[in-house]
Amino acid sequence: MTLLWLALAVLLLPALWLLALPLRRASALAKDQRVYEEADRNVEQNLAIYHRRLESLEAARERGELSDARFDEDRLELERSLLEDTEAQAKRPLKAAGAGRLMVPITMVLVTVVAFVWYGQQGATGDLALYGAQQDVRQSPQGSPAMMIDRLEEEAARQPENPNVWAALFPLYRDRGQSVKAIDALERLIALEGRQPSLLAQLAQIQFFAANRTLTDKVQSLVDETLDKDPREPTILGMLGIDAFDHGRYEEAIDYWRRAVAGFNNPAAAESLRQGIAVAQSRLGQAADSEASDSQASDSQASDSQIAGAGPGIRVKVSLDEGLAERVGPDASVFVVARDVAGERPPLAIVRATVGDLPFTVRLDDNDAMSPMARLSQVDEARLVVRVSTSGQAKPQPGDLVGEHQAVPVDGENAPVAVIIDRVIEAGSSETGE
Repeated sequence: MTLLWLALAVLLLPALWLLALPLRRASALAKDQRVYEEADRNVEQNLAIYHRRLESLEAARERGELSDARFDEDRLELERSLLEDTEAQAKRPLKAAGAGRLMVPITMVLVTVVAFVWYGQQGATGDLALYGAQQDVRQSPQGSPAMMIDRLEEEAARQPENPNVWAALFPLYRDRGQSVKAIDALERLIALEGRQPSLLAQLAQIQFFAANRTLTDKVQSLVDETLDKDPREPTILGMLGIDAFDHGRYEEAIDYWRRAVAGFNNPAAAESLRQGIAVAQSRLGQAADSEASDSQASDSQASDSQIAGAGPGIRVKVSLDEGLAERVGPDASVFVVARDVAGERPPLAIVRATVGDLPFTVRLDDNDAMSPMARLSQVDEARLVVRVSTSGQAKPQPGDLVGEHQAVPVDGENAPVAVIIDRVIEAGSSETGE
């Protein structure tokens, strides 16, 4: 920040020099003006012309060429012309070269003060401080996402009205699985920037994934508001496609994703949606590509599992312990979730099924990501959590059934990993399975 003010001061120097420049030239200019006026003979010349014309008029009257009345009129016109010429050339007396000298330093001080005050109010000092904080973390040997969040939170406390601070904070919260803080930061950004469709779409997406890919009433309200403002908003269309896919409405999912691809400027996101379209088409038996067809032919259980796509993934064989079968009905939701081993990110992939589908085999990959910023392909190992929601709630609740498997390699070629749902989440327990 000190360098900024020094730079502004340096830039002001030429302006102040230009303000002081007239003082340096005042004496020479006054001298030239005085010499010019002393050498000016226009008044004398006008008087000489007047006298010659007056003499000419008098001679004409004496010769009888002009009557007395006409002579008086012409003389009056001649005197009027002389008066106009001499009045137009009348000059005020010259002031001293140093007159008004005090106004120059006063003006220089005013220009300096106004420049700094204006920049303090209208300039991007807050953005500069934000950029400096980000650069400090990026260049620090101990720099980390947690350190970046701490520095940005300090900036948010200092300049809560700067939308760029919240725009930088909310993706960091989102990528570290801090959904509540991400939603709060995004809501603050919306309050400052207005209810723009792109911001509303991101808020709806975060709340959708925070609710385990569920269209809650709040999410649906944001969806309706966004589509009312922009019916082609790609983030919303992609999210609706995920919801349709999760509920087996594959034709709807394909339609939503195709419309979303047309509006995405992010090639990676568009490619992810194209892979999702291929999987949905395979589910419909349309054989979108030869790879999907080969996968269907080689796996007799393809109707119970997600078709293998390109890229790394994990195949999971899910079953329910016989001793717990009496505790849940066939319509209870089953969530198959892959998380990073450290538990610092949002879920990397999630698939929903029902107890009536058990046992089944499913493949988790980037097509099942909750967020483009958190995908299975970004880690080498993942922790698997399978939960049966007896209450229908998206978040883990006491009474839910759960099974886990630690540190499963993400390689796309591994044999199915067996996960048995074998325990119950007790009331008051800190273990929720997710």
